[in-house]
Amino acid sequence: MKRKKYLLEKILVTGYAAEGKSLARQDGKVIFIEGAVPGDVVDVFVSTNKKDYGEGRATHFHEYSTQRTEPFCQHFGTCGGCKWQMLPYPKQLEYKQQEVAQNFRRIGKVELPAMMPIVGAEDTIHYRNKLEFTFSNKRYLTTEEIKTLPLPAHLLPKVSEQAPINPADTNQLDTPQATPLAGDAGNGGALGFHVPRIFDKIIEIKECFLMDDVNNQIRNSIRSFALENNYSYYDIKQHTGWLRNIIIRYCHTGELMVNICLGYEDEAATKNLLDFLLQQVPSITSLLYTINTKWNDTIYDLSPVVYHGKGFVIEKLEEFSFKIGPKSFFQTNTLQAEKLYTITRDFAGLTGNEIVYDLYCGTGSIGIFVSKFAKKIIGVEVIAEAIEDAKVNAALNKIEHAEFFAGDVIKICDDAFFTTHGRPDVIITDPPRAGMHEKLVKKLLEIAAPKIVYVSCNTATQARDLGLLSEKYSVEKIQPVDMFPHTHHIECVVLLKLKGPGQ
Repeated sequence: MKRKKYLLEKILVTGYAAEGKSLARQDGKVIFIEGAVPGDVVDVFVSTNKKDYGEGRATHFHEYSTQRTEPFCQHFGTCGGCKWQMLPYPKQLEYKQQEVAQNFRRIGKVELPAMMPIVGAEDTIHYRNKLEFTFSNKRYLTTEEIKTLPLPAHLLPKVSEQAPINPADTNQLDTPQATPLAGDAGNGGALGFHVPRIFDKIIEIKECFLMDDVNNQIRNSIRSFALENNYSYYDIKQHTGWLRNIIIRYCHTGELMVNICLGYEDEAATKNLLDFLLQQVPSITSLLYTINTKWNDTIYDLSPVVYHGKGFVIEKLEEFSFKIGPKSFFQTNTLQAEKLYTITRDFAGLTGNEIVYDLYCGTGSIGIFVSKFAKKIIGVEVIAEAIEDAKVNAALNKIEHAEFFAGDVIKICDDAFFTTHGRPDVIITDPPRAGMHEKLVKKLLEIAAPKIVYVSCNTATQARDLGLLSEKYSVEKIQPVDMFPHTHHIECVVLLKLKGPGQ
């Protein structure tokens, strides 16, 4: 039987759940709430109604928690990023630490050492080295903007399609059940971020604090020039329009790469746009454009064209240099990546005699970072292009004792491979959010390296994998790291050691 959606009124939010949600209890049910923090008294529109729990979103605030602070961004509550701006940074760290502990205890169900305090970020704004902005001919309209427009009835929002609530918007607080959605285009389109849960509309971003102000200069300059020249914005439904995306990479070395993605070839317009941008932002060291005629925005199967500069940037972690091309993967928070990799290196406890296997090695950044303390680095990654980048980065740093292999770890790491390259003394694994495939976990149990250092961006799947690895390994150290302030995302490094006989 399908349970009805309903509205709960004047609910006290009592705790933090996980992944940015808070919780309250009502009539014996746990209600998971988006857009609120512990201490808020709110009305909640419950959209998922199960027997033992519900899920919903705050639609009206009767009282604000004393834990709140003033958000610093004008787009807070509308933009899908930086959702925790209303929480003081120490409180964010407290909740992230709590989430790691809960996941390990409830999901991993293994014996754990005392967890070390989460490593916070010194820079809580301007910390990203990469941002991507999207053009759309359909702009998301805020509550105030919609109030000024004579919208026809067919454009008025449905309650089930409500957009994110902005707690700072008193008009939304007063009329929680009439929070409007964006109207259709006709407003010059938008350049910014996708609206959460609305695939075809873009929030017009005036100022973004995730990167140095150069991102605002680039984005706003392109927007003005596009409007002046009547350049068309992409329509995701009709697959039409010229301007699609801007990808910015700004390194701590000062190098700045911009890649503009276009829907089709237009040589004259492309030259005009790129020349204008170079004039407005002379600090750009590499400027590229990519023609994307596909229905999706990924560029990994496309060929960016270098218009100005060398076509890549160099970023540094400690003394190590890394070449980052327009399609390369690299940690998006450079300063915190240094901390994350330093913890990984410390956990590995290298003396110079160890063979280190770096699984899910990507472009080789972790393996290269720990290389000066290892006898040999063996990197394995399924994405062949990433392995080519890893080889380039090793050569760039004059590291001759690192080798990188493209393919599936399960298939590559057999007895013949170990005979040629040696068995690992330490395995470092840094899988995607889904965690390690169960077959890989079994492979690690079979290899039985003395140490595993597990780096994760999802402590729930990490905890699951620790439970599976507990057959032969004990958890020795746990270190959470905050890579993304003002979001619920958490990184965590765990040291596992092979159990002795009888353990």
